[in-house]
Amino acid sequence: MATACTQAEPPKTAASESPPPGKGKGFSHDPYPSTYHAYPSVPTAIVGATIYDGEGGRIENGTVLLNDGKVMAVGGPGTPIPAGTTTIDAHGKWVTPGIIDVHSHLGDYPSPGVKALSDGNEATSPVTADVWAEHSVWPQDPGFSRALANGGVTTLQILPGSANLFGGRSVVLKNVYARTTQGMKFPGAPYGLKMACGENPKRVYGSKNREPSTRMGNIAVDRQTWIKAVEYKRKWDKFESKGGEIPGRDIAMDTLMGVLNGEILVHNHCYRADEMANVIDMSKEFGYHVSAFHHAVEAYKIADLLKANGICAAVWADWYGFKMESYDGVRENLALLQKAGACVTIHSDDQNGIQRLNQEVAKGLAAGRRAGIVIPDEVAWEWLAINPAKALGIADRTGSLKAGKMGDVVLWNGNPFSVYTRPEKVWIDGAMLYDAYNPKLRPVSDFELGQPGEGDVK
Repeated sequence: MATACTQAEPPKTAASESPPPGKGKGFSHDPYPSTYHAYPSVPTAIVGATIYDGEGGRIENGTVLLNDGKVMAVGGPGTPIPAGTTTIDAHGKWVTPGIIDVHSHLGDYPSPGVKALSDGNEATSPVTADVWAEHSVWPQDPGFSRALANGGVTTLQILPGSANLFGGRSVVLKNVYARTTQGMKFPGAPYGLKMACGENPKRVYGSKNREPSTRMGNIAVDRQTWIKAVEYKRKWDKFESKGGEIPGRDIAMDTLMGVLNGEILVHNHCYRADEMANVIDMSKEFGYHVSAFHHAVEAYKIADLLKANGICAAVWADWYGFKMESYDGVRENLALLQKAGACVTIHSDDQNGIQRLNQEVAKGLAAGRRAGIVIPDEVAWEWLAINPAKALGIADRTGSLKAGKMGDVVLWNGNPFSVYTRPEKVWIDGAMLYDAYNPKLRPVSDFELGQPGEGDVK
C-alpha cells in the first residue's frame, strides 16, 4: 500500500517550477524607453574656425564635417568637402562640442518657479529611490531653449533634489523640444541614482524629529538601505539563474539593484572631503561605484583619492561659502583637480548658470593661472564635454568632435571663454536647432506660444 501511494503521487521536478529567465531578465529594466528621433539634418561643413575637439585637441583654421547626424571628419585646412555639402564660413570663430551639464533641474524645477511646478524633491522620506526624475520633467520648460541658445548645452542630466539620502533616479536628455520626456531621452544613456550626504538630509529629517538628524545618522541609514538592496539582489540573482518562485518587486530596490549590477550610475551630492572619503569606503563595502561627486567644494583636498578611484568631481567655479559644508572652497578647485589628473567637470545646478557654463570655466581657468597652474583653453573644454560625458556613461557617443560621434556641435561667434561671446549656431545630431540670425530657428516651447517675448533668447 505504501508503495502504491508513493507511485500515485507525481514526482516533483524542475518542470513544476518557473524556468530561469536569465540574468537581468526577471522584469523590464526599461519600461519607459526613449522615443527620441533626431531632427532632419543636411550635410554640413563648418570651415575656417578654431576647433576645440573636447578631448584637449586644438585645430586652427579647421573644418568639421557633419552628415547623417554624425561627425564625419575633423581636420585642418584642405580637408575634403563632398559635393552637395552646405558650407558655413567660420573664419574668426570657434567650434566646440556641445556643452554637457551633469547636474540640472530643468523640467522638474521649471520656469516659472511656482509651487505648482515644484516637482524635484520627494521630501517625504530619507530614502526615495523609488522615484524617477523623468516622471516630473515638464518638457515645455522654457529653460531648455535658454540653455540651448544662450549656453550651447546639447545634453543634460536631470536629477531629483538633495533633500533625501537616496533622492531617486536621474535621466539624461538631449536638449530638444518634444511632446514627452521620452521624446527627449538620450538613447541608451544609463540611468543615474541621486544620493546626498551632509547638511540637507539631516536638516530636513532632523527638523521632523526622525533619523537622520546627524551625519552619523546619514551613513547609518545609507548602510542599512544598502544591506536591504544586497539581499534583494541576492533573491533576484537566484531566481534569474535557477528559476523557482518569483521574488516580490520593490521599485526602490530595483534602482539600488541596478546600481549594484553596474547598470545605474551614482551621482552623489557631497561638499566635504571627509564625507566623500566616507562614501568611497561605503561604496567599497557594498560593491558599487560612485560615478561623480557633485558640488564637491572640497574635492581639491582629495584629488588623489578621486583619481585613484576613478571618480569625477562636478564642481562650480566659485560658488561656495553659502553654508558651513560649502565654506572651505577655493576658486582654484577646477585647476587643482586637473593638475592632479582627476576627472573634473563644471556643472550648473541652476537655470541661469546653465546658460553660462563656458564663462564659469573661464573663471576657473583664470583662477588657476593666477595660482601658477597654466591650463590651455582647449584642455579646459574637457570640463564641458568629454569629462561630463564620461561621468554620464555616454563618452563613446558624444562629448567630443571625433568621427562617428553624434553631431552635437556649437559654433561660437568669438572666443567661447569671453563674456562677449554667444552661440551663433547649435546642432544636435547634425540638425541645426538654433541660429542667431534666423528667428525661425529659435526653439519655443508650447507654454510660451502667444506670450510676449516669445522666442526671445534674452
